[in-house]
Amino acid sequence: MKLVKEFKEFIMRGNVLDMAIGVIIAGAFGKITTSLVNDVFMPLISWIFGARDMTALNVIVRPAEVDAAGEVVKEAITLGFGTFVATIIDFILVALVVFVIVKGFNAARAKAEAKKKAEEEAAPEAPAEPSVEEQLLTEIRDLLKNKNQ
Repeated sequence: MKLVKEFKEFIMRGNVLDMAIGVIIAGAFGKITTSLVNDVFMPLISWIFGARDMTALNVIVRPAEVDAAGEVVKEAITLGFGTFVATIIDFILVALVVFVIVKGFNAARAKAEAKKKAEEEAAPEAPAEPSVEEQLLTEIRDLLKNKNQ
């Protein structure tokens, strides 16, 4: 029972919920960028290179070996640089969006801090209350003045 209670407290913390929401949004955003790369950018790049599909842009290191019956004895070894290029473009897009979000967040934070600083400077400082020692010394002084008079 204690384990269940601790787990429930852990899950209900705000930062865990924020993290879970972030992971879900990141997964959805990953799908969007993958679609953008695969459905928009890669066809353009394929068209530029004259390939039908980016995955067709491969370098064959060793061709497949086929026996007399037409069955593949050894698979071909290929370097799939078309898929690699698609993955790099996907990464760059995600990194760019994260950069823009962080830059916007930092700008908003700097603006909020500047506003807070301006408010602090504009507000007149109230005179500081005398400390307890100063109050006691003032009372002693006043008593001594009254006694001497």
